[in-house]
Amino acid sequence: MGRAARSMIIVTGAAGFIGANLVAELLARGHRDLLAVDAFRSSGAGPGAPPAKTRYLDDLGVSARLDRGELPDALNRFDAGRRVEVVFHLGACSDTTATDVDFMFANNLEYTRTLWHWCAQRAVPFVYASSAATYGDGAQGFDDECDPNRLKPLNLYGKSKHLFDLWALEQTVTPPRWAGLKYFNVYGPRESHKGRMASVAFHAYRQVVETGEVKLFRSHRPDIPDGGQLRDFVFVEDAVAATLHFWERPESPNAPNGLYNVGTGTARSFADLARAVFAAMDREPKIVYIPMPEDLRDKYQYFTQAANAKLRRAGFATPFRDIESGVWKYIEWLKRRPAAGER
Repeated sequence: MGRAARSMIIVTGAAGFIGANLVAELLARGHRDLLAVDAFRSSGAGPGAPPAKTRYLDDLGVSARLDRGELPDALNRFDAGRRVEVVFHLGACSDTTATDVDFMFANNLEYTRTLWHWCAQRAVPFVYASSAATYGDGAQGFDDECDPNRLKPLNLYGKSKHLFDLWALEQTVTPPRWAGLKYFNVYGPRESHKGRMASVAFHAYRQVVETGEVKLFRSHRPDIPDGGQLRDFVFVEDAVAATLHFWERPESPNAPNGLYNVGTGTARSFADLARAVFAAMDREPKIVYIPMPEDLRDKYQYFTQAANAKLRRAGFATPFRDIESGVWKYIEWLKRRPAAGER
């Protein structure tokens, strides 16, 4: 008799923020046969140099890596000796200020379709990152049970995610289990490589270390005070737990394939978040408000709050941390790194 095929878990975007934290949790749960996929060849760090963010995988001891461009061809070679248990597709261009339509759609739409088709043909579960950016300005609410055709994203990134969601919902040939997860404002360890796109919690920490104060955008709406802009802030460990749930969950009519919000269901202000950072650092709050760049004002969400009843019906019962406890745990993690941020 031949040897049984080895099983493997594939994580795309594995060197990034949620991806690296997902890899860390999978390793903690004893899943050792992981393939980490990311854009390892496009670092901007010089010929042959890996991107700085690969330090997360280095720290975790993950050596099985593949460049994202090589994955489609490699998948067809796995059939002979490797059984893929699940594909977690978290890789994407997530820059909300990007304007290159061809690049964005190739990365976030066409590439995801390729992985979907492969998982459907091989009966492999597929869990992918959608985004709360698909909800646009929130005029239609933030309900994962609404008619998605009514949504109007504010930026190209949100539109690329939205178009794939609509496409997935129309398919008759699908992976046996699939979920598109609309992550809200995730913060936590392993995000410093995101630069400008890292969370306000991370930037607030760095600002307090360097200047003793936190800068937040002024409100440009008369009905909302400075610092009163609201977000559904999600600690990354909670986002990872929800992600794993859609692979591990038992089959249930209450957990159908489809789109799911990953959010706490409670909106908090940026001022609250800044105060939580100061409290975790045992500092008195000092918040300075600065003008919002004009190119962002028409694309800015003043409020996000996930409806998560569908997530709860799907069996995800883990409580979400509030920002005070999540930020405290995050700051403790950052304190163990160099003062200016992660390494």
